[in-house]
Amino acid sequence: MTADAAPRRSIARTTLLLLPMQIVFRAGEAILPLLLAAWFGRTNATDVYYFSWAVFSFAGSLVFAAYQDSALVPILAEVRLATPRELPRTLGSLLAYTLLLGGALAVAIGLAALAWFRARYDGEGWQLAAWMVPAFSVYLVALSVKTFLVAILNSEHRFFAYPVASSLAVVTTIAIIAAGRGGLGVGVVPLASLSGEVVAIAALGTIALRYAGVRIHPTLDRPEPVLRFVKLIAAEVGGGAVTRVNPVVDQLMAGLAAVVGGGTLLRYSGDVASLPTSLLQASLLPVLLSHLSDDFVAGRLDRLRATVTRALAVVVVVLVAVAAVLHVAREPLLRFVFLRGAMDAGGVARMAALLPYHLVGLPAFGALLVLARAHVAMKNSGIMLGMGALNAGLNAAFNVVLLRAIGLEGIALSTSCVQTAIAIVFWVRFEAKVARSRAEAAA
Repeated sequence: MTADAAPRRSIARTTLLLLPMQIVFRAGEAILPLLLAAWFGRTNATDVYYFSWAVFSFAGSLVFAAYQDSALVPILAEVRLATPRELPRTLGSLLAYTLLLGGALAVAIGLAALAWFRARYDGEGWQLAAWMVPAFSVYLVALSVKTFLVAILNSEHRFFAYPVASSLAVVTTIAIIAAGRGGLGVGVVPLASLSGEVVAIAALGTIALRYAGVRIHPTLDRPEPVLRFVKLIAAEVGGGAVTRVNPVVDQLMAGLAAVVGGGTLLRYSGDVASLPTSLLQASLLPVLLSHLSDDFVAGRLDRLRATVTRALAVVVVVLVAVAAVLHVAREPLLRFVFLRGAMDAGGVARMAALLPYHLVGLPAFGALLVLARAHVAMKNSGIMLGMGALNAGLNAAFNVVLLRAIGLEGIALSTSCVQTAIAIVFWVRFEAKVARSRAEAAA
């Protein structure tokens, strides 16, 4: 830890302190799809946007997974404990290669996206997709830098930086969309999102360098911790990339459901269902990963397992209760939230029909997120590629079966079934990893 690093608080205390800030941030983030629904409704143009968003989100997982709650946190914990003088050089190497590789990836994905959209769309659809590609491409680079800075600050136990920076980003994004929607339509959204990321980077960089005392010495050298990080993260990135195929597949399958704006409705209802877990990911999981990483590096396996077990119990109980409340209140809630502007009553009614199928898997998804962080903290990232392939394979199979059985709702139910199955497998493999680590420590 740097000389100015924040002292370590308990997981519960830090989470409770973070929660109000994350609620404010997530409320602002949640307003965005509501505004998009009110301003743009459900049209072919919104389907083009959300399909484009799904493609670039898949590409973004290649850089997002590298830093967001990733193996970087336990690697930095080990460097800080064993060789603290190497920390600035390690961070500088990571930043330099992030910019180089992120830029190369953005160019490659941008060119591939243009080719794909040229084949898929024509007329106004092609013009809109082509307009979005440059902004989405630069967005990938900005996303990689932002998540790199967030990971550094989280490893320093500076968890409050992210909600502050992200709140500024959301305000910027919404303001630009409001100002530009009349002239650019839904095409303004990628430009606004990119601008928000730039604002977040400026805020995070200021906090890291000025207030957290983080030192970064840019270099193209590859220190040993960086090489170890690359080996660990390859499986995480691969698993994340495979998993991120799911939204693309879901959007493609939604197009087969013969529902106007079906992909848009699926996305909006999924956003509502995922709001509780977005708060979980923002407030509890970064704190949990940092503490678990510290415990694993220090060899405190019993403490690590007990922490994971308590976190699972709390998360599952809370999400079961939240899912029940959302199920009961879904119709008036969705009417209040979405039935305004260009969104029609039929679309809101279909979202109300979709939402329960998303909610079925909410507790399992929360458990999955906790267990994934536990594996990362134990440097067991090698399983992530296989888990991602299992996730994507199950999702495709369930989509085909359930779409035929119950239509658009089957795509939402497919996601819930996959989340439950993956959570179970993660738990079995977590127990096995703990047993192996105990045996290695005793040998």
